[in-house]
Amino acid sequence: MTRITTRPHAAETASLLADQGLHPVLARIYAARGVTGPDELSTELPRLLPPAQLKGIAEAAVYLADAIAARKRFLIVADYDCDGATACAVGLRGLRALGAQVDYIVPNRFEYGYGLTPEIVTLAAQHSPDVIVTVDNGIASVDGVAAANERGIDVVVTDHHLPGAELPAARVIVNPNQPGCTFPSKNLAGVGVMFYVLLALRAELRERGIFTAQSQPRLDALLDLVALGTVADVVKLDANNRTLVAQGLKRMRAGRMHAGVAALFRAAGREASRATTFDLGFGLGPRLNAAGRLADMSLGIECLTTDDPARAWEIAQELDGMNRERRAIEAGMQEEALAIMAQPLDGLDPQACTTLSLFNDTWHQGVIGIVASRIKEKFHRPTITFAPGDDGYIKGSGRSIPGFHLRDALDLVSKRHPGLLVKFGGHAMAAGLTLRADDFGLFRQAFEAVGKEWLDDDALARVLETDGDIDASHMTTQFVSMLEELVWGQGFPAPVFAGEFAVLSQALLKDKHLKLQLGRGNERFDAIWFNHAVELGRSAFVAYRLDNNTFNGRTRVQLIVEHAE
Repeated sequence: MTRITTRPHAAETASLLADQGLHPVLARIYAARGVTGPDELSTELPRLLPPAQLKGIAEAAVYLADAIAARKRFLIVADYDCDGATACAVGLRGLRALGAQVDYIVPNRFEYGYGLTPEIVTLAAQHSPDVIVTVDNGIASVDGVAAANERGIDVVVTDHHLPGAELPAARVIVNPNQPGCTFPSKNLAGVGVMFYVLLALRAELRERGIFTAQSQPRLDALLDLVALGTVADVVKLDANNRTLVAQGLKRMRAGRMHAGVAALFRAAGREASRATTFDLGFGLGPRLNAAGRLADMSLGIECLTTDDPARAWEIAQELDGMNRERRAIEAGMQEEALAIMAQPLDGLDPQACTTLSLFNDTWHQGVIGIVASRIKEKFHRPTITFAPGDDGYIKGSGRSIPGFHLRDALDLVSKRHPGLLVKFGGHAMAAGLTLRADDFGLFRQAFEAVGKEWLDDDALARVLETDGDIDASHMTTQFVSMLEELVWGQGFPAPVFAGEFAVLSQALLKDKHLKLQLGRGNERFDAIWFNHAVELGRSAFVAYRLDNNTFNGRTRVQLIVEHAE
């Protein structure tokens, strides 16, 4: 069941914002997202929180500057998703520009798993590094850091994930979510943390006279990569992250992006000159992630680090092919997941369950997270899907709903059933874990028990928050273009409006998309409801996004239906 609601907003704040020159509808939208004054809307670089507030960053800057001066060899150990790939590319480009000798490895997730494990340290040692720098991982790598220390290799951890009970004995840790860190934004992605480390390192090198304000490398040239990784990792777009993303989008729209980013726009069939967070999250990000899901992320990192446009385009086309393969695998797995749920004996009735745990011994490890996300979206239940691992183990990837902290739920399962979870980690909304295959049934029961304790009927009902009604006079291509230029995303959602419309015509496209013409007064609007094949009545209350649709050289406003009743 889906319930349409309207976000509350302070009318006084909306009036204040409108008085400052904001479009009245946009003023209402911002007020509903907690913006209290026009100064909070600035996305200029001086608005960024200062690096010095990050715990460990001053020590990291000094240590890295000393290591560069001593000509020590750096090795970045990257993660296999888009955030990890962009963080690696930012680290490589930034550290090299600042004088470091640096290489990288990105281990195959299917052979080595996640994080800096002892096995990855053995692999890294083949490069004879003096220093390992982790990006987008490492905060939980207690054993891996210990293994590096035994080899005489220092480890600098840059990460944003939540720490476990024990921190690794790294040379230095930079992570806004580590204990004792007072950095006001806990929402930096891994690429954002690496970018901040570079800012602090550059400042330290200026202090030492290595660079002047005029001769120092332009780190803002990395912001297209920072924006891509931040959006693709679906971290909350608080004011600080919105600044990072806005500055990256600004560079993309101006054509000042890296060759790989430009090639990914082209492969995705999207215009960089009109770049939006939607393009990054649903166009570029999935193509980069496909490499990590089906093979390893080294191809994606090469795409982001090459300065040869021809090579970048060649890689982007290969990534596009991988993404098509990923989508085909995902579609098959999703059908199988629905079939499992429909089985009379071992099935899962979403109406009777608070959580969904699914396993198939043919599923692909690299795609289970996407399938979990799709099933979660369909049934609005915390969902974990499992695929075979090695030697009798299975690996799960989970996605959650508001009000159910997935990592904390797994932690509770682990405490109630010691030894059941071989390992686990993650965030409130996404997490991963490893089990013995024979323990799947017990895990499903234990996870469901937590769900029954934590989730009530209200939490299990999907709530679609909207920004209320909008006058037809505002539904113009100019207004839509203005919305498209702004930064929307996780924690700062794109506007969704809702109102009553007459259904003037409707037809099915490709047997699965509902094409509509909706009317209000004398106005007529084209609309489409993707992946919905049930026709509406003669009128409907519609929740929708606004979109500019260009056909035969003419641009018109189109409504993208989110729900109707």
